[in-house]
Amino acid sequence: MKNDVIFQLSVRSIRLHFLRSVLAALGIVIGVVAISSMGMMGANMTMSVTEELSAMANVLVVKADTGGGGGSMFSAMGSGSSTTRRSSSSTSTKDYLTGSNFDDVERAVGSYGTVYPLYQDSTRIEVGDNTGRATIYGMIDDDMPNVLTIAEGTLPKTSSSVVVGPTFASRQGLTIGSRITIGDATQDETVSKFRVVGILEQKGMSMDMNTDNAIIMTEKAYVGLFGGEEEYDQVNVILKDISDADTTKTAITDKLNRKENVVTIQDSSRMMESITSTVSTLTTFVMAIAGISLLVAATSIFNVMMMSVTERIREIGILRSIGTRKSEIRRMFLYEASILGLVGTGIGAIMSLILGWLVVLAMVGTTKYFFTYSSLIYVPMAMAIGIAICIFSGVYPAWRAANLDPIEALRSD
Repeated sequence: MKNDVIFQLSVRSIRLHFLRSVLAALGIVIGVVAISSMGMMGANMTMSVTEELSAMANVLVVKADTGGGGGSMFSAMGSGSSTTRRSSSSTSTKDYLTGSNFDDVERAVGSYGTVYPLYQDSTRIEVGDNTGRATIYGMIDDDMPNVLTIAEGTLPKTSSSVVVGPTFASRQGLTIGSRITIGDATQDETVSKFRVVGILEQKGMSMDMNTDNAIIMTEKAYVGLFGGEEEYDQVNVILKDISDADTTKTAITDKLNRKENVVTIQDSSRMMESITSTVSTLTTFVMAIAGISLLVAATSIFNVMMMSVTERIREIGILRSIGTRKSEIRRMFLYEASILGLVGTGIGAIMSLILGWLVVLAMVGTTKYFFTYSSLIYVPMAMAIGIAICIFSGVYPAWRAANLDPIEALRSD
């Protein structure tokens, strides 16, 4: 390349119009930084969200099919006492799963995962002088160690003890040994006092149970408070392998819904797919907006090249008169566009790594996935787009220069 006279002429032209060339390359730098930074932010956000959701994506929630939306995830929250709620079972459909239903689900799941039933209600509570409402979960004692993670204290071992979520404990000012009065006498509910023996670890968003803002007690305590023994609000299935979700759902459906619809199944992996798809779509949209800066840069490159052709008409005429071929004239101007593109995208790539890291840290909150293939791939991708746009912008000016009439070019002032 050093001995290529045409290339040297291209470099010379860029040096002679250095400031103009720098400004043109700056547009490419901005475009590359914008596209790669937005792409890396989207990739990191997608991977971060996927990791958070993966912890709950292996959960299937089985609920009674009430035929009218009663099986939704939050249908039991905010309802009245369990006794009142259970009385609705006099209709043709039940809003709970029986012990027999649970056994059928357990047999259908088999070795695919772990199954446990869950009671759930919402009622009035008192903590000192404070009153309010809280979500109450009831669990079989043996299931608690497999599902709950204690941050402080122990799991409840008696019907007078409970564990609480960290958000609930913080809001109510609860510590180990605190007392909670649960129940609403005005609704003919049993009112009992319980002692907090444990505070759970933060769990975050979850489809099976929202333990962060709830009270969890033993099955005996729950039934004593609300009634409805073996009348479960839902049965949760924790899969060993998320790829078995469809197989497990089919097995449960075939087992329980053979004659009529007894249960509905909520698959949390579908929610994860929907959320990640939405994030990817938003990322693509933002990158498209960022790509507008490259179109502006393309216009700038085109303008610079056209000005270069106009200013060098006489030089082109001389080159053509001494036997320089049209292809070499085209190559001279395409070299200029390529040099601007390579310099601009090179600087843009370096700045993308710096600014992209800062954008990801600010918007996502973690750079854990920044140096992964899925994240860094946006840098060479943006560089390739930038170089392609530069070359494309130089095609017409190069063609125009090559097709100038040598005689007319020599006459130009």
